[in-house]
Amino acid sequence: MGEVGKAMGLLISGTLVYYHCSYRNATILSLFADVLIVLLCSLAILGLLFRQLNVSVPVDPLEWQISQDTASNIVARLANTVGAAEAVLRVAATGHDKRLFVKVVICLYFLSALGRLISGVTVAYAGLCMFCLSILLCQNSQPLGSCVLKLGNGEVLEQDAHSDT
Repeated sequence: MGEVGKAMGLLISGTLVYYHCSYRNATILSLFADVLIVLLCSLAILGLLFRQLNVSVPVDPLEWQISQDTASNIVARLANTVGAAEAVLRVAATGHDKRLFVKVVICLYFLSALGRLISGVTVAYAGLCMFCLSILLCQNSQPLGSCVLKLGNGEVLEQDAHSDT
């Protein structure tokens, strides 16, 4: 699946989450419960159907596992993200970096004012739409600005609009 397909899938999933949380006035926990109920019922119906038709399932879902390296990588990335955010807030709170302190206060004030005007789900959905739009624009028309390209080996290459490559 290409980048455009991933962006469209993300946009469709985000739209469904936005509808569930905003228009139905439901919580994200309710969404996860609904999704799990639908998956469980679908798998149960498919299991009964396969058993009645004597169809053998080639892969047993109970044997699916993620490797220890993958689990460690996920936890390490989450810990690094939380640690970086905590470090920025700690430096800003101590007052050693005055410019960082002012930036954090302005960002928090802006987010507080925005939260009073618009629901958090709407802000998150708007951010998701802008992210998907930036992926689509960056993928379809390179001359609009600089885009970050990810190579097959995981190396990130930044391409400027003025370069010939």
